[in-house]
Amino acid sequence: MPELSQDTERGRTVPPLGLAEVTGPSMVPTLRHGDRLLLRYGAPIRPGDVVVLRHPFQQDLLVVKRATERREGGWWVLGDNPYAGGDSTDYGVVPDELILGKAWFRYRPRVAGQRSPLAVLRWALSATRPLFSDRSASRRLRAR
Repeated sequence: MPELSQDTERGRTVPPLGLAEVTGPSMVPTLRHGDRLLLRYGAPIRPGDVVVLRHPFQQDLLVVKRATERREGGWWVLGDNPYAGGDSTDYGVVPDELILGKAWFRYRPRVAGQRSPLAVLRWALSATRPLFSDRSASRRLRAR
């Protein structure tokens, strides 16, 4: 995950875009371990957006979750994988100041060993995808 520089922490300008790498299974099936994300720092958040945030109890740890609902005091965030945990069901509402940015695109690197033309073609067609807030996973999460 990207870490903001000390200059940014001191109040200097935040770069508008950044990159992050997904680790762990909490956002499966939308995101998988090893996926890369293009982030927009400071973007307005809507329910269903995939966001990068500082963990409320370990603020040096960055987390990728889906902002599902605006509540008093911040955002309720959930992973798309209900069995992985590590979301608002564990630590509650996330204050706005801990939300760093919104993920816009997902890039999935090629798996070593994908050599057949069909495998390379399938990878090329699915390697990059925009992350929309109205995906089926977000509708499922809002319906809970």
